[in-house]
Amino acid sequence: GTGSINSDYKDWEWSDDAGERARLLQSPSVETVPKSAESQGNGLGATSALGAVFIVVNAALGAGLLNFPAAFSMAGGVAAGITLQMCMLIFIIGGLVILAYCSQASNERTYQEVVWAVCGKVPGVLCEVAIAVYTFGTCIAFLIIIGDQEDKIIAALVKEPEEAGSSRWYTDRKFTISITAFLLILPLSIPKEIGFQKYASSLSVIGTWYVTAVIIIKYIWPDKELVPVEIPTSPSTWTAVFNAMPTICFGFQCHVSSVPVFNSMKQPEVKTWGAVVTAAMVIALFVYTGTGVCGFLTFGAGVEQDVLMSYPSNDIPVALARAFIILCVLTSYPILHFCGRAVLEGLWLRYTGVTVEEDVVRERRRRLLQTISWFLLTLLLALFIPDIGKVISVIGGLAACFIFVFPGLCLIQAKLSEIQETRAISWWAQVSYGVFMVTLGAFIFGQTTANAIFVDLTA
Repeated sequence: GTGSINSDYKDWEWSDDAGERARLLQSPSVETVPKSAESQGNGLGATSALGAVFIVVNAALGAGLLNFPAAFSMAGGVAAGITLQMCMLIFIIGGLVILAYCSQASNERTYQEVVWAVCGKVPGVLCEVAIAVYTFGTCIAFLIIIGDQEDKIIAALVKEPEEAGSSRWYTDRKFTISITAFLLILPLSIPKEIGFQKYASSLSVIGTWYVTAVIIIKYIWPDKELVPVEIPTSPSTWTAVFNAMPTICFGFQCHVSSVPVFNSMKQPEVKTWGAVVTAAMVIALFVYTGTGVCGFLTFGAGVEQDVLMSYPSNDIPVALARAFIILCVLTSYPILHFCGRAVLEGLWLRYTGVTVEEDVVRERRRRLLQTISWFLLTLLLALFIPDIGKVISVIGGLAACFIFVFPGLCLIQAKLSEIQETRAISWWAQVSYGVFMVTLGAFIFGQTTANAIFVDLTA
């Protein structure tokens, strides 16, 4: 059996009622069994191991694949890009296994609850703030993606030269992003619950695989008008390799939603979970590698941050891929906003300790204010930050925290809390592994964030 780590709510110095009412982050694809004394640890989930593989793959794959060809270019070519992915994948899988182990030890069912229970108050608050910032930044990236794809689709429909720019007000990028956001995204973001999650998940899978297939086919049978360009075979500088890390972290980051997936399994065992996440990450690796390699070799050093922007507007299969990506993003934005709003709601309720009656009366007004403020801020930033690479640089650094830093801290704290007369070599090895993960994650976060601030954002 597993013991509970810091599971007494009084140790956290927060309101029991507020904590129970807070709607914390859930996986968009999973409905977990409510935590109770009867259900904890009894394996009452309904998800099979194969189903868990599908959900984890779905959580990992997304619009982030559009940036992998540019990441291969920054890394210095195919060999450097694949090597970097393989090295990072070891720690990505390790982090997922650590989170499952700590979830069992703490009897918690969401990522931030595990960090709260295992690491304590300060890391727990930092984790929740990081999740809110990450989901906020991802929503900005989604709006930029919508603008990118709509620019190409509109250019094909109105048959205007892309270089000349649009002369019509209704085809202006800022107008098209704004009208799409107000008419489609805002109404989907206001409801308290998101009932279309399962449909969004299926749509994202179809769209992701279709985009990958188009990029691979376009590389095998390239269009005649595509002019061959220089294809780098080595990084320009040794530090250039690290600039590809945010994209890889952003692409493979499924750790925040992995804890609810683990607890939804019929047999939530760490060993089984290890096999599940290994299979899922290998599948994601093939998809990202196929997209990254073929997109990079097609356009070389000239590939855009969003690879679909490198293709001509009048290409029908690519236009369909753009439509798929727009639909995926339109349904994914409300889910990411829901996750971020839930974390903010949890923080608010935890530290105000309001009564149940007050919460019921004020919840709707607070939700509307949070949603509209979130929506307007992300829209405003998306309109004035047209380069998605700059956003990925920032949120990719945060993704490294979810993959490396917080799981590493959880492993260290979990091992330190064990009562042992003598500590074996395996104990020291696991603690050392946790320290290395924290150090690596902190390095990636610091390096990529500093690069984004002092190089990209000031350029």
